Amino acid sequence: MKFEVLILGNSSATPMFDRHPTSQVLNFNEQLFLIDCGEGTQMQLSRYGIKSNRIGHIFISHLHGDHYLGLVGLLSSMHLVGRKSDLHLYGPPALKEILDVQFLHSETILRYNLVFHPISPEQPGVIFENRTLKVSAFPLKHRIACTGFRFDEGPRARTLLGDVVQELNIPTAYFPMIKKGFDYVDESGTVYRADDLSLPAPLSRSYVYCSDTVRTPEYLPYVQKANLMYHESTFLHDMVDRAKETFHTTALEAGEIAQETHAKKLLLGHYSARYRDLTPLLEEARTVFPNTELSVEGRWFSV
Repeated sequence: MKFEVLILGNSSATPMFDRHPTSQVLNFNEQLFLIDCGEGTQMQLSRYGIKSNRIGHIFISHLHGDHYLGLVGLLSSMHLVGRKSDLHLYGPPALKEILDVQFLHSETILRYNLVFHPISPEQPGVIFENRTLKVSAFPLKHRIACTGFRFDEGPRARTLLGDVVQELNIPTAYFPMIKKGFDYVDESGTVYRADDLSLPAPLSRSYVYCSDTVRTPEYLPYVQKANLMYHESTFLHDMVDRAKETFHTTALEAGEIAQETHAKKLLLGHYSARYRDLTPLLEEARTVFPNTELSVEGRWFSV
C-alpha cells in the first residue's frame, strides 16, 4: 500500500534559490492530502503532475504566510476547473474568516462544498479517521498558535502464502478473511490456521509533520516512533539563539529530537534563505541522527 510524501516547498519565510514556501502532498493508497499551502503551491502541483482536484483534505498548521498564502489561489482554481466533490480543510479557526473575506470581496461562490474543520493547539487529538488512516493534530510552540500533524496507518492485512492456498484449493472468496487472521474451514471440517496460510501483518507506518516550532519537550509524546519524521530545521546550531528568538529549530536540534523519539528516518526542511548550500544542515543533523535526509522539492519520500 502506497504511503509517501512529495515535497512541493521547503523554504522558510522568503522564497530563495528556487526554493518555495512550505507545502507537501501525502499520498496514502492514492488518497491525496495537502499539508500546508505556501505561495506557489498550485504551480508546484502542476509542475510535478498532481491534479489538484484529487486532493480531498488540506491541513494548515498555522497562519504565517509562508504556510497558507497559496490557499486562496488554489481553492479558486479548483472552482474554475469545475470541482464538484467536497473538500475538507483543517486549520486555525481564524482561517475561515480570512477565506470568507477573500471570497466576499471577489464575489466568489465556490461550486463545490468547502468543509471547514477548526483545530486548536489547546485541543490535540484525532481530526480525521477512516478505515485505513488516522490523522491527529498536536501542539507546537511557535510565535503564534501552531499545530503539527501525525498520519497513522490503520492495521495492515496479513500476507497470503500463495503456494499454500493454491495447493489447498482455497476459494479466493476466503482470502480477505484469512488476511484478517481468520482460520479457514473446508467442506470436510478440516481447520487450516491463518498462521499456516499467511504471514503476520506488517507493522503499521506513521508520518509526522513538525511545522514551525522552537524545541520543547511538550510535543515529544505526540511524535514517538515515527517511520518518517519531517521537522523544521531553519538554522544551523551556531544560530541557536536566533532560532529561539524566532521560535524555530536548528538542524542539530531536529536530529536530537528524532533520536529522542526513536524515529526511523528524519527529513529536514523550512530552510532559511541565508543558506544556499544545504549540505551543512544535513551534516549537522547526521552527527546525532545518521538516517537524515534533506527534503528536496519534487522528490517523493517513502514512509
